[in-house]
Amino acid sequence: MALFDFNTEDTRPARFAARMPILTKGEKVYGYKLLFRSDVNNCFPSVEGDVASRGVIDMSSLIGLNTLCNNLPAFIVTTHDVLIQGFLTLLPSGKVIAEIPDSVSVDAEVVKACTRLKQAGYRIAFSNYRIHDPREQLAGSADYLKIDIKESPLTDVSKLVQRYRGGNPRLIAEKVETRQDFEFGMSEGFNYFEGYFFRKPEMMRARGAQSYRTAYLRLLSAISKPALDWRELEDIVKSDPMLYYRLLRYLNSAIFALRGEVKNINQALTILGENEIRRWCQLSGMLELSRFKPSDLALASLVRARFAESIGAKVDCGNSDLFQVGLLSLMDAILEIPMREVLEGLTLDEGVRAVLLEDEGPLSPVYELMLAVEAGVWAKVSAFSYQLGIDQDFIAQSQWNAMEWAQSVVAVA
Repeated sequence: MALFDFNTEDTRPARFAARMPILTKGEKVYGYKLLFRSDVNNCFPSVEGDVASRGVIDMSSLIGLNTLCNNLPAFIVTTHDVLIQGFLTLLPSGKVIAEIPDSVSVDAEVVKACTRLKQAGYRIAFSNYRIHDPREQLAGSADYLKIDIKESPLTDVSKLVQRYRGGNPRLIAEKVETRQDFEFGMSEGFNYFEGYFFRKPEMMRARGAQSYRTAYLRLLSAISKPALDWRELEDIVKSDPMLYYRLLRYLNSAIFALRGEVKNINQALTILGENEIRRWCQLSGMLELSRFKPSDLALASLVRARFAESIGAKVDCGNSDLFQVGLLSLMDAILEIPMREVLEGLTLDEGVRAVLLEDEGPLSPVYELMLAVEAGVWAKVSAFSYQLGIDQDFIAQSQWNAMEWAQSVVAVA
């Protein structure tokens, strides 16, 4: 796939991308910050400038951006060369925000490059913005200022928010890792929040699932049994109109390319068969349970599930279902209840239960690889790639395929 080839002569084994969600005050995903690596051992900025730039363009082609960012804006971290050579202008202006880190020195060429980007309709963000920042002369042309709330003194954070509050540029809080960080940013007046805090359930706020979710929890419990009870499944699906509709729509979608429409639940269950009905029930239950949470949770669960399943094909996992591991791994954040309560009543393989509850057991290396790839912790990706004996090229391709597949599922859900 061209996405992973900077040019035909480049023989480096893998192309990686990670994305960091940026949320609104209402905890809706606004966009993603994209991070790139030529492989897990070499940092993107250390790659030769021209090759790195072409890699950004290749990785972020229009189709790639839609898949990587779920059709939302992409904050692409730039280098000095990427800016002055104008490579970002090969990407659609409505999709891309040029993120300029504090490592880029502000010289006459950078000023001209920013002016050209703005004239062409692109947006600009300055990351790790500080008091007396060297980029202050360009702050008026910036659309976003990103402030590290962990590294910057609290007095400086407050001064910057007061200075720029109420208009452009919009303010993004970086390093939002906990619910407390988010609430601090809200109280200060930030517009957006960058981080994974919403993927970590706040157990003090934990609550039982609302009554409307009962059918979906019953569904997940039913399919976790070794032998399916088809009458039980039919009764559960029929008990919830949205669940019934979702099944019929799924079967009539382009995924199956069936001849003729599926018109009733018995026909649907017959067509799917046992393995596929388990898969569909897992997907449908997770999507419905997450519909009042940030959309990134559902998308990330799907990506994790597909990625873990692909990696599982290369290692000995016994009878454990790695797809299930990935899909359930964020259910505590979706339901805002402890993982132990999520798994209560589900008939699961001991390996699956151990890795979800304690990150222990034979599935732990695959689980840790899944998390490392998602977050762009490249040193861990390299270590687990070596430990599992899996080629980096396969890992990178599995990640991309998982993103594409997740996007297709969400589109028809």
